[in-house]
Amino acid sequence: MTRDQFLASCAAFPLLPYLFKTGGSSSLQNREGFTVTAGEGRHHGHIPLKGVNRNLMDMKVSGSDSLGGMTIFEQISRSPGFGTPLHVHYKQDEVFYVLDGNYAFRVGEKKFRLGKGDSIFLPMNVPHAWTQLSRKGRMTVIFQPAGKMEQFFLTLSGLDHEPGKDEIAKIFLDHEMEVVGPPLEIG
Repeated sequence: MTRDQFLASCAAFPLLPYLFKTGGSSSLQNREGFTVTAGEGRHHGHIPLKGVNRNLMDMKVSGSDSLGGMTIFEQISRSPGFGTPLHVHYKQDEVFYVLDGNYAFRVGEKKFRLGKGDSIFLPMNVPHAWTQLSRKGRMTVIFQPAGKMEQFFLTLSGLDHEPGKDEIAKIFLDHEMEVVGPPLEIG
């Protein structure tokens, strides 16, 4: 080994933890690209939500696909007048891109209205909520890093009952989020 090779190896050493984030069998050597057909989810099929709204989530990229770096969902909105309670993600930034329909968002103290083609960035640790304004809609939702969002949606989907406010608050906390206020009121 030459001196230059040794120095290059030493410089790369601090990066090793970032190359293998999941600690599982995924590695950079065996990763492959993939496609997901329109109207389908990569894993779990359509994930029907309960509690906060009646929307469907189709996973397009799982946290396991990205070594925990992000997860991407397409949300099929079926809940006019409903959305999410005011909540905080403590470990993820979130991006919404509106594919169809109209939505109201609150990010911190600011309020926004979004339509087809609009996007919004929701930084971690900033309270936010959204409400569906149109009869139907669709959004791409990106969480970075992936965190526990996939499991959060699966937990809501797997309930055999409609959860109350206390149960919803606990489910949020179990997935590194916190409900900090009521849903966004549209006036």
